[in-house]
Amino acid sequence: MKPHHPFVLALAAAAAAFATAQAEPTPVTVRAIARDAKFIGDAMGGVRIVLSNAKTGAKLAEGLTKGGTGDTPRLIVNPRVRGEPLATPGAAAFTATLDIDRPTLVRAEAIGPLGKPDSQSTVSATQWILPGRAVDGDGWVLELPGLVIEPTWAAVADKPATLSAKITLMCGCPIEPGGHWDAGEYEVLATLSRGGKTVATLPLVYAGTPSMFAATASSLPAGRYRLLLTAHNASTGNTGVVGRDVEVK
Repeated sequence: MKPHHPFVLALAAAAAAFATAQAEPTPVTVRAIARDAKFIGDAMGGVRIVLSNAKTGAKLAEGLTKGGTGDTPRLIVNPRVRGEPLATPGAAAFTATLDIDRPTLVRAEAIGPLGKPDSQSTVSATQWILPGRAVDGDGWVLELPGLVIEPTWAAVADKPATLSAKITLMCGCPIEPGGHWDAGEYEVLATLSRGGKTVATLPLVYAGTPSMFAATASSLPAGRYRLLLTAHNASTGNTGVVGRDVEVK
């Protein structure tokens, strides 16, 4: 019988070792960070993290990110230095211990922020994780794009209607003139429609309080309308959209 090549024998030995390996506790830390901003944690209801085997779909762990938004200078002010940690103690994270007995391609899915259901986003990614080799420190960081928009509408027939909206980053970070997230970089528009036809398009301007934008609409007839609000930052591409059925009484 022709002898096997040494490389083939080595591969067979490695496969046999993996086949007989015992599951090893493997800590994995996952964080969700808002695009152009900070970590998403308790203040926004956290982000749901689901870890699963990417090839079989079997769920490995699930939970919420908990903690604060992290250190502002380190995350968005100071230049990032390769290899320097971004997360500080208390920065929001979800940590689970996986029992895996072989290299596993793991899928992480992040859904949130859970405290702002109208603005939730979902992202996912995969990476290989080795038994007993912790994914710690900053951990596995997933970026959630988007903006949180929370509108308030008040209108009486034949009188000017008032519209205001609180707009923040997904971490709850505030938008204000001259701030880390400058209000002048955000275009906020409201569209009112009725019966499928647009009746008004309103630009919202900064209203003097962090994250608050407002507009006044001309008098409208009584009835129900559809309100669509959009916020957009052209430099980052970060965008939020929310729709509401509103009424003029």
